Amino acid sequence: MMKKKIALAHETDEFWMARALDLARRGVGLAHPNPIVGAVIVKSGRVVGEGFHVYERRDHAEIVALRQAGKRAKGATLYVTLEPCCHTGRTGPCTRAVVAAGISRVVGAMRDPHSVVAGQGFQHLRRAGVAVTIGVGESEAQTLNESFSRWIISKRPFVTLKTALTLDGQISLRASSATWITSPASRKEVQRMRHAADALLTGIGTVLADDPRLNDRSGLPRRRRLLRVVLDSRLRLPLRSELVRSAENDLLVFTGESPASKKARALIRAGVEVVRLRTRRGRIDLRDVIRELGRREILSVMVEAGAELNGAMLEAGLVDKMVLFYAPKVMGGSGVPMARIPSRFFAKSPLLTNLKLHACGPDFVLQGYFHPPAPGRDSRAKN
Repeated sequence: MMKKKIALAHETDEFWMARALDLARRGVGLAHPNPIVGAVIVKSGRVVGEGFHVYERRDHAEIVALRQAGKRAKGATLYVTLEPCCHTGRTGPCTRAVVAAGISRVVGAMRDPHSVVAGQGFQHLRRAGVAVTIGVGESEAQTLNESFSRWIISKRPFVTLKTALTLDGQISLRASSATWITSPASRKEVQRMRHAADALLTGIGTVLADDPRLNDRSGLPRRRRLLRVVLDSRLRLPLRSELVRSAENDLLVFTGESPASKKARALIRAGVEVVRLRTRRGRIDLRDVIRELGRREILSVMVEAGAELNGAMLEAGLVDKMVLFYAPKVMGGSGVPMARIPSRFFAKSPLLTNLKLHACGPDFVLQGYFHPPAPGRDSRAKN
């Protein structure tokens, strides 16, 4: 009797794609404004080449892996987290290099949302006789590049609202005061999130209450400095604030005041960029803010603010994703709520979907989407 062959874990497409995704994550903070991509070349159950994309090094992940593999790439399988490009940009088409190297099969996690690729890369490979499987690890790959996908399709950044709060939804003991709520483990995770973001957005109320720096303290390398953005309609930002004193062409203030005003000129001399936007009822138009950040190739924005700006962002429908760090504590009714929103908003409030819950030290983190990335089909489409 013939024994049925059982595939070992290290022989599965899922295993090798997981390795490619791990490689891709090494490009966080370094690939901007390009997508985060990892690639692994496997032959006879062994890795012969691998790589990830870093913008300054130009080469895409597939090319890095192919160069490492050399002649061993012939007849091998390429696992890549994003569809190989088929056009000439900063580099030549990856599909041409894959075919020339003799790769016999390509396993791709997701299609490239860019209109110049959008499935054509996989088609080029198939026409050249390369077997193609699409959809392995697709959900993870789409999450990894949710900001790139949003920006490349709409030219607006992907917006994540992050806040720390108690079990009863309070973010501070009282208005205009800072309150430590969550644990060191959660604060470390927030630094990781900052590292993955292109910009942090806050309101002048938070600056006046907390005097934060809002910088990336993860210790990880990044291609360009984290852009710190303050909404300050009346230009009340103190010249002696931590933000202004640490400004190195990485602090942007949106205001309703003229950049020619005395206060604006002082901020500009201190290294702050001051941009005037239209205001409505004394508040800066948030859609104009998001539009301007998108114009600057800001792919991802993390909102770290107080109740007023949190509420305004939610009411305007500009929040794509929420990450809520809950401390296992109760503050009571005198505290400040996570968001101040008119009661009429509740009836039309969208549901938070794709919910995930995990522990972070003694705290727990709830994550969900108002505008999720395209759902993973795990289609396993084959040649």
